[in-house]
Amino acid sequence: MKYKKISNYSYNLHIIKTKKFKTVTVEVNFKRKLIKEEITARNMIINMLCESTGEYKTKRELAIATEDLYELYYRGMNYTSGKYSVMTFDATFLNEEYTETGMLDKSIKFLADIIFKPNIVKKNNITSFNPDSYNLSYNLLKNNIMSLKENPDGYAKTKMLENMEPNSYLSYRSSGYLEDLEKLDSKKLYKYYESMLNSDIIDIFVIGNVNERHIEKVIKENFSCIKTFKKPSESHFVRPKKCRLTPKTVKEKQKINQSKLVMGYKIDKMTDFELRYVLSVYTYILGGGPDSKLFKSVREKNSLCYYISSVGMPLNSVMTINAGISNDNFKKAVSLIKKEVADMKKGKFTNDDIIKAKVTYINSLKELEDSPQSILSLYAGIEYLKSDTLEDRFNKINKVTVNDVVKLASKIHLDTIYLLEGEINE
Repeated sequence: MKYKKISNYSYNLHIIKTKKFKTVTVEVNFKRKLIKEEITARNMIINMLCESTGEYKTKRELAIATEDLYELYYRGMNYTSGKYSVMTFDATFLNEEYTETGMLDKSIKFLADIIFKPNIVKKNNITSFNPDSYNLSYNLLKNNIMSLKENPDGYAKTKMLENMEPNSYLSYRSSGYLEDLEKLDSKKLYKYYESMLNSDIIDIFVIGNVNERHIEKVIKENFSCIKTFKKPSESHFVRPKKCRLTPKTVKEKQKINQSKLVMGYKIDKMTDFELRYVLSVYTYILGGGPDSKLFKSVREKNSLCYYISSVGMPLNSVMTINAGISNDNFKKAVSLIKKEVADMKKGKFTNDDIIKAKVTYINSLKELEDSPQSILSLYAGIEYLKSDTLEDRFNKINKVTVNDVVKLASKIHLDTIYLLEGEINE
């Protein structure tokens, strides 16, 4: 696998040349500082651009076009990365070796047209998105925003984070907000789309058995409308506010059978090594699977939950513990979880636990090499988060010691407890 970065243009081009896949995948990322009021607009743009274009007016017409490109697959999505919002468009298609000459150029042009040639109307020198497509995208996003409560686990975690740090990067809802959606119209959205093209930091990733010079040429031809050079981004990592001395407890009722418990912990002043490696080992030992301390203690020995896990959020220096419980087990479950977290600080785990965590981590790294999307995510992490290469990760995870885990454990403090109470006990 050979990697090359080209930064001579108003975008960064990343080429990962490999013979491992029969496909070529092109990913285009637009990145800017995360602003709460812009999340909804960015989701709307994804809907607008992926539903129709200037040439293909309907989803059906787009589908027919992808069939002509040997079943090209494309998608768009938004995600948050610490302090930043990333809007990404990607397309995966067969290498020309398995189709016909010229298909790579046509496929990249198809993706570029989705991004840069939207379905618009012009009237009285004012440009706006096509109203029919806008209304369709509006309703899709509205339904998505309103469906948050239909996913109790996701809703509980969202509410815990909102209570942990209101009006912060941590608390922003990735689906957007209904009040911001109602303030938009097709003209305002098009203006925001223009600002995105002119202001966002743009990275283009290509992976496959490709000719580097030809890829650079084709990308240059299809992305020539991007003319503004952007300043390098700042760090994505967020330092949380000071942890509460007394944890905040919030309860909310919902018509569900199983209650959802989410406990939020803030992590104080992690080193880079702790953030990238020790935290993964810690969370695995605490609640990473059926061999974890939480699973054995809270679920198996005491039967206080249906499931339980701990998850690190290194970009935000936060850890969450998530469990499905009955209402009457709330106090017992919280008490036992606190005990297991306290025991981690006392080093009440074995070197075998460390070894199992490392093996799991290393196996997950090896799986990254099995798909183009995972490899692209790896290189995006290197570009955006200054992450280590796979080889460095293999080496550094093996350096984590029991003392490293105990030291990190002393920096982890309970801040917020959120319970989404079910109305029926099981």
